[in-house]
Amino acid sequence: MSEPAVADVSGRAGQSDANADSARRWWVLGVVGLAQLMVILDATIVNIALPSAQHALGFSNADRQWVVTAYSLAFGGLLLLGGRLSDLLGRRRMLIIGLVGFAAASAVGGAATSFGLLVIGRGAQGAFGALLAPAALSTLTVTFTDPAERGKAFGVYGAIAGGGGAVGLLLGGVLTEYLSWRWCLYVNVILGIVAVVGAVRLLGAQTRDPDVRIDWPGTVLVVAGLVAVVYGLSEADTAGWGAPTTIALLVSGVVLLAVFVLVEQRVQHPLLPLRIVLNRFRGGAYLAIGLSAIGVFGIFLFLTYYLQLTLAYSPVKSGLAFLPMIAAIVAASTISSGVLMPRTGPRPLIPLGLLLGAVGLAVLALQLGLRTSYLDWILPALLLVGAGLGLVFGCALNTATYGTGAADAGVASALVNTNQQVGGSIGTALLNTLAASALASYVLAHGHSPLVLAQAAVHSYVVGFWVSAAILAGSAVVCALVLPSGTLAPAARQSAPAAAQPSEEMSAREPRAV
Repeated sequence: MSEPAVADVSGRAGQSDANADSARRWWVLGVVGLAQLMVILDATIVNIALPSAQHALGFSNADRQWVVTAYSLAFGGLLLLGGRLSDLLGRRRMLIIGLVGFAAASAVGGAATSFGLLVIGRGAQGAFGALLAPAALSTLTVTFTDPAERGKAFGVYGAIAGGGGAVGLLLGGVLTEYLSWRWCLYVNVILGIVAVVGAVRLLGAQTRDPDVRIDWPGTVLVVAGLVAVVYGLSEADTAGWGAPTTIALLVSGVVLLAVFVLVEQRVQHPLLPLRIVLNRFRGGAYLAIGLSAIGVFGIFLFLTYYLQLTLAYSPVKSGLAFLPMIAAIVAASTISSGVLMPRTGPRPLIPLGLLLGAVGLAVLALQLGLRTSYLDWILPALLLVGAGLGLVFGCALNTATYGTGAADAGVASALVNTNQQVGGSIGTALLNTLAASALASYVLAHGHSPLVLAQAAVHSYVVGFWVSAAILAGSAVVCALVLPSGTLAPAARQSAPAAAQPSEEMSAREPRAV
């Protein structure tokens, strides 16, 4: 065979290998997206099933909060440890352990014959979710290094992160109405089996990183601090902000987290290297994720109540009402991360997304009444909020893991989920408290007739929407000030160890080829 023929065959073989690697990466995205969907679904799907579960197992209203709190405490408290374990033991191993454990815990919760067993299942879900979520995102981070592919991949991932909660509302309504509340937990078993098979087949083995160590003093401090903060916020939601337990938990949590930061500055192998947070690109992205989680909580909680209790929508119809928002999230997330951000950087897009979300919530606040038209006002507002969320999540999730070396990818990814969890907990406590206070004040001023009670409920939702809109608008200003100008550094620099990289602020000013 002549040399040109050999070269031609070699070229075709190389091109074939490249195509196979590219296809493999997108299948990995499917596995990671499925894993993330399992975690996000559980934030809302169980809430839909909770009344039916309470009736079936016979637990009290006072105990009901523990079905939610057990998950959030374990998940929020263990996320940073889960991220560091992913860096230490390998993303593939922790992803598979997290998937298997999450599915098994879901099966325990679904088969629960008592309140205690349900709470144990939910707590175990949270613990394995804390292993699963950072491993999933860090796998995506190290799999997609080409800027164009990375933008598309994080756009899809951002769409799942932003729209998964609404999918949970729809799926929870369908499963509860047509099957049983138990299937809101069993569904994770099915998703988990598919994701485990994909992870085993697609992800290569990863050797232990000898440079990664577990910072046990920092681990104890951050777990205790995050548990105290999340538990304190759940107490604020039920017992009130002035309750002694609430105050003690929140103060102790803040103190513990402050001590954690001081410890991380001094230890040789910190659980959370502060360089991850202090970079302005990543720091601004973490702020955007946490602050948007606070403000966006209102759209899911109050609009769900309004559709079901005021407009008398069924759970399934309420879930279907959110589908246009999911479509807007998917479109905006994929376009912003894959097309716009490589050209503009995150600074103009993330604040714009937050402002769009604020406008959508303001439309709801201005137009909501006892008989507000879904097509005339609610649908346009949902599309605005969805477009805004898509911009924020598509860009922020990409930016939050930008520039981290492989040794820090897990803990950087864990910070994303930590911000979402703490932000959602703050939103739950703050907005619920304000709405309850607004409802009580309205009834006190106008009486207790059935009409007044219905108007009071709508008034409480309006207050919640206004506060959420204000939070998102303020967040847009904060993120515009924190995020630097410029685009993210090319893939070659992202793959370098974090400590050896040049200043990202400096590199952001250099011209970028897209």
